Amino acid sequence: MSRTIHDTAIVEKHEQWMVDYGRKYESESEKEMRYNIFKENLEYIENFNNVGNRTFKLGLNEFADMSQDEFMATHTGYNKIPDNLVLISETTSYAYEKDSDILQVPLDVNFDWRDRGAVTPAKQQGKCNCCWAFAAVAAVESMTQIQTGKLISMSEKQLLDCSTNGGNQGCNGGLMVNAYQYIFQNGGITSEESYPYVDIQQACDTGKQTQKVASVSGYKVVPANNENALANAVADQPVSIGIDGSGQAFRFYQGDGVFTGDCGSDLNHAVTIVGYGKDDKGLEYWIVKNSWGETWGDKGFMKIQRGANLCGLAKEASFPFL
Repeated sequence: MSRTIHDTAIVEKHEQWMVDYGRKYESESEKEMRYNIFKENLEYIENFNNVGNRTFKLGLNEFADMSQDEFMATHTGYNKIPDNLVLISETTSYAYEKDSDILQVPLDVNFDWRDRGAVTPAKQQGKCNCCWAFAAVAAVESMTQIQTGKLISMSEKQLLDCSTNGGNQGCNGGLMVNAYQYIFQNGGITSEESYPYVDIQQACDTGKQTQKVASVSGYKVVPANNENALANAVADQPVSIGIDGSGQAFRFYQGDGVFTGDCGSDLNHAVTIVGYGKDDKGLEYWIVKNSWGETWGDKGFMKIQRGANLCGLAKEASFPFL
């Protein structure tokens, strides 16, 4: 079957994309199937970017040959906080509970914990629905650096394998608060170097589990749907959140501008807020650290609109403390 000039250009883009991301297919039929998905995603990206007055742009990344259903089935993994959640410490009440509507930090300030050396580079959860482990570890890494001055990459794999008694289900999803509870009960968490990540749940390595580089005394849950309270918390340390990451625009966010795309509020993914700011047009945003690798967004980070509870980002937020 002959291809049009347009199709030939897409074939060339697909071939180059395969080279860029080291993608190989087992058969010609698989390659054709993946090409068709790639073409559909590319056309979506180009059509989106061709519309004027966007606050952000989309671009190809390593997920461009996956359907949206395939992607969501393997790259998310946040389970909603149950109503009967029991906090692990009597001291976990949120600091601004009574005056959480009062913003403690100026709205016009740009604040980024990366600038203070408190954030590790974005990581890659791979084809395992354990975003909850990455969001929890990111918050613990940053909290530890803020408290001790030492930035240590910590082990998501330990949580994936060992944090199983509080409702976390490995590659089938989990919660950051359960991860914090595991770290508290275990007396700490080890380093990424000691217990390196692979995107599959395995038996807990009890020896590595005892090699602790950081600990937590508890965690706090931010008042729901309150972005002022969330800003107060982020001013103190990065905060892990549930978010609706199911939108196609979310998946192909390129990092050029503030994400204001269509999304719901059905929480299915977990990320970590590491800062906030305002762009030159006055649009306020959160800075989010994701776990989809450095080819997504701005080296794995996103600016997402603040003040609209976009994608349900303020519904379920929590952070650990020493």
